[in-house]
Amino acid sequence: MANHINIRKADGTWVVRAGGAVLAESHNALELTEGSTEPVIYFPRDDIAMAFLDASERTSHCAHMGDASYYSIVTKSTTIRDAAWSYETPKDSVSDIEGHLAFYDGDLVTVEQV
Repeated sequence: MANHINIRKADGTWVVRAGGAVLAESHNALELTEGSTEPVIYFPRDDIAMAFLDASERTSHCAHMGDASYYSIVTKSTTIRDAAWSYETPKDSVSDIEGHLAFYDGDLVTVEQV
């Protein structure tokens, strides 16, 4: 693993909320820290209501983790574009996040420990 990236099991239960609904709840989330940035919580795909997510055309590349794919959250009233991302085939050094998604925590999406 890149020296500045650490992945560990996140403590407790984590949820994602958007549009008044709980989109994910997990006891098996992972916490990824990269350097001095805030930790990012990655949720196992099996713990996410994937019916609320649509694959986006957006992609990005991280030299340490690989190519990211993005997902938009579709609620009854709106679509929150590119609100989640996943490294479908991450580099070997961060392979623990394969099969997981992370969400941007902000005004329209909440990621929190309960």
